[in-house]
Amino acid sequence: MKSRQPSRSAVTGPGGTGANSVLWRDRVTGKMRREASAIMATATPVPVSAPTVDLGPAAALSCRECGTRFPLGPSFACLECFGPLEIAYDFGSAEAEELRKQIESGPASIWRYAPLLPVPADVASKPNLNPGWTPLVKADNLGRELGFTAQLHIKDDSGNPTHSFKDRVVACAIEAARAFNFTTLSCSSTGNLAGAVGAAAARAGFKSCVFIPHDLEQGKVVMAGIYGGELVGIEGNYDDVNRFCSELIGDPAGEGWGFVNVNLRPYYGEGSKTLAYEICEQLGWRLPEQIVIPIASGSQLTKIDKGLQELIKLGLVEDRPYKIFGAQAEGCSPVSAAFKAGHDVIRPVKPDTIAKSLAIGNPADGPYVLDIARRTGGAVEDVTDAEVVAAIKLLARTEGIFAETAGGVTVGVLKKLVETGQLDPAKETVAINTGDGLKTLDAVADAGLTATIRPTLDSFRAAGLASA
Repeated sequence: MKSRQPSRSAVTGPGGTGANSVLWRDRVTGKMRREASAIMATATPVPVSAPTVDLGPAAALSCRECGTRFPLGPSFACLECFGPLEIAYDFGSAEAEELRKQIESGPASIWRYAPLLPVPADVASKPNLNPGWTPLVKADNLGRELGFTAQLHIKDDSGNPTHSFKDRVVACAIEAARAFNFTTLSCSSTGNLAGAVGAAAARAGFKSCVFIPHDLEQGKVVMAGIYGGELVGIEGNYDDVNRFCSELIGDPAGEGWGFVNVNLRPYYGEGSKTLAYEICEQLGWRLPEQIVIPIASGSQLTKIDKGLQELIKLGLVEDRPYKIFGAQAEGCSPVSAAFKAGHDVIRPVKPDTIAKSLAIGNPADGPYVLDIARRTGGAVEDVTDAEVVAAIKLLARTEGIFAETAGGVTVGVLKKLVETGQLDPAKETVAINTGDGLKTLDAVADAGLTATIRPTLDSFRAAGLASA
């Protein structure tokens, strides 16, 4: 491992560039990733003492590539190989049935899973937004239209406090920020994360300063700015924003700042696992057979898989095969392109799509998404912007769920996967809607009045509405 040296830019940061992208984009091959589990079993870890902060069952940081362990702290890259760091846990020896009962008696939020997250046991009593426990909707109408004979579900995360799944990841990151005595919360964002950080910081008493591309949808700009923190537009795309944040984190100007998706990224990412936990609990403690997940950085998909694997290892669900499918917009589909070409390396692209919340041209977890899709027998697919808009309208018309463009990508890819035979409509399937359509109104601006009439019955009839 140590003989493979990264390029110098590999230390600039995660997200779209730097430590979480350049190394395994340009240096780490698919073979190395497939060997990672064997390496982890033999690597000599850095001695790690007992955690000095209270983050519940979190015991250490562990490199996803080489398995080297480090003490809990605001770090995101391995000092041995520059691989990404993840949380390593000590879940104790609780029996599965005992743990299941503890979870079921918990609050109707992600904090019911506190025993499985890097948060203190009393997290629910702290000032936070308490996201999660969003509905798993039986999408029978949509299922019939798409030809499903098995149950189709929509996991609708638009009901979170700031109307996207980002509230989950920020909730976990903010507990790490408390533990490490940060005073300001920050992030690079395509919109939803900026709003989630601003709201969570306001509730918890942190300062906030978040960075977004200058040309985001106005709804997301307003939502990110309303909470009173600093909102800064960067001239460029998300990858430019992320690069700037990676530079700021090493500058004295960023001292005391917790960047939720940079130096707090290992803790932040764990919030996405709660989607897996909730789906399985809402299904009666069983795994879905197929799940369709949108891809931006790819972290949500990889962490959902991690969550499913943890539930299996803890005995909370029966181990059985499941398939994971990734969804991208055609105008920003580097992972889909690599999957279809049979490549292990992601070729960065310049985003050009209405699905701006997914517009990360250099996705940090892209190679791991490929591994998971292939390991589970799933796929990564993409759809055009026109298909995204059609899918938003389809979901709204059939299930009364108004999804933002990312949800349109997911549903559009779901439809395409069925049509191309990659996804089996005879198997129980979950598709994830990550955000509210009110944030991306421009994408469906042609929806509106059916007719304008005078306030008379004759006018009503003349408009052809009497038989509607």
